[in-house]
Amino acid sequence: MSGARWRKSTRSSSNGGACVEVADNLPSVVLVRDTKDRAGGTLAFRPVAWASFVDLVKESDQVG
Repeated sequence: MSGARWRKSTRSSSNGGACVEVADNLPSVVLVRDTKDRAGGTLAFRPVAWASFVDLVKESDQVG
């Protein structure tokens, strides 16, 4: 997508393994891709769905 500003997720591992990048600067979509395979495809989420996912992950970290 044009205009997407990609950043490495703060939840990605630091050893070069399981890394994802997120572009959350676009008004109607949040994009996610694999850092190691940037041409391999992109997932697109509505911002409200992405925010719910992030909140759920944060909650599970506190419980587990």
